Amino acid sequence: MTVLDSHAQEGDPDVLLTDSGVSMPTVEDMGAGRGPSWLDGWLAGSIGDIVAWYRHIHAHPELSRQEFQTTQLLATMLASAGLQPIIGPTGTGLICDVGTGDRCVALRADIDALPLQEATGLPFSSRVDGVAHSCGHDAHTTILLAAGLALASAPELPGRVRLIFQPAEEVMPGGALDMIEAGALKGVERIFGLHCDPRVEVGRVGTRVGAITSATDLLELRLTSPGGHTSRPHLTADLVHALGTVITGLPALLSRRVDPRSGTVLVWGAVHAGEAPNAVPEEGLLRGTLRTGDHEVWEDLEPLVAGLVQSLVTPLGVGYELHHRRGVPPVVNDSESTAILRAGIESALGGDALAGTKQSSGGEDFGWYLEHVPGSFARLGVWPGDGVMRDLHQPTFQLDERALLTGVRVMVHTALTSLAA
Repeated sequence: MTVLDSHAQEGDPDVLLTDSGVSMPTVEDMGAGRGPSWLDGWLAGSIGDIVAWYRHIHAHPELSRQEFQTTQLLATMLASAGLQPIIGPTGTGLICDVGTGDRCVALRADIDALPLQEATGLPFSSRVDGVAHSCGHDAHTTILLAAGLALASAPELPGRVRLIFQPAEEVMPGGALDMIEAGALKGVERIFGLHCDPRVEVGRVGTRVGAITSATDLLELRLTSPGGHTSRPHLTADLVHALGTVITGLPALLSRRVDPRSGTVLVWGAVHAGEAPNAVPEEGLLRGTLRTGDHEVWEDLEPLVAGLVQSLVTPLGVGYELHHRRGVPPVVNDSESTAILRAGIESALGGDALAGTKQSSGGEDFGWYLEHVPGSFARLGVWPGDGVMRDLHQPTFQLDERALLTGVRVMVHTALTSLAA
């Protein structure tokens, strides 16, 4: 069934599954025999296709809101199975229902890549200079595509499963808002998603009730001063001293104004001011990220930060301009949806596959969906079990392809479990 004509070329090494230097998953890797029989049969006949789709998408990454070829590939594949995918209004991302009935659950995958240069040395490495799937979105996309096609092969489904292939997860406020506006959640009662985790062994899936990721905001503070000579700081406003006051003072004040159990943390990532060692600069800039795992805290952070900044810089005589860009809300898994997800994992892979997971301070725009419908988000193990754990958002990130098969089973069984609840 391999259909890779949207940007495949004759002789593409990512399409060739032999002599690639990377071993393919086998039937034994995918939890064979756990049923249903139509899923076992579809997976047994589709291993080569699944790996080919993954390697092809990996080799042809596209940045956020530029995922036109990836979207077209997905649309072609789904249409070839008799489904009716609906491409998003901007030409990237798509929605596709499998099955019929009033009840509907959604499964979501993100499809964009990162502005990084891949350094894995894989024979199907990125062919796009400076762009790579270093966060596993190629795996998420492949898993959802395969899950949708497997569900389409079922003789009957107890309702509808909506596939949401979302663009632009890597930018804020995130492509989830575009999909929601396009009607992705219309009629949906629950939504589920997963993300590759290189700290979890392949064949295991981490779940958690409550916050699993954090809200992520961006702060930019620009300070201004008349400038002057460093021998006469009393005749001007010492801008560098003011920057230092905010750099250390704002995180310290936040730690006394916000419940420490919320996981709220401010970290500066960039500071710029001046060139000459004997001149007080006229302008300085601070940039950083502000994160929290508590939704209520997130709602209150913007006015709190504004007030604290004012209290810090006003006595120092500098001018300032604060830009607080709210990003994504925390992903907060509700208990009922997480119970369904865990039941799906156990049904798909067995009880030994269940793993706990800690809250991450990273951001994930899956949280926008949970503002509208209940759901749960899981961490899919992609570490082979030995060797280096190659982290996400790094040029060397690499996953064990057996995780593709376990991911498909988890998504299919979770959808079926939710519709049967």
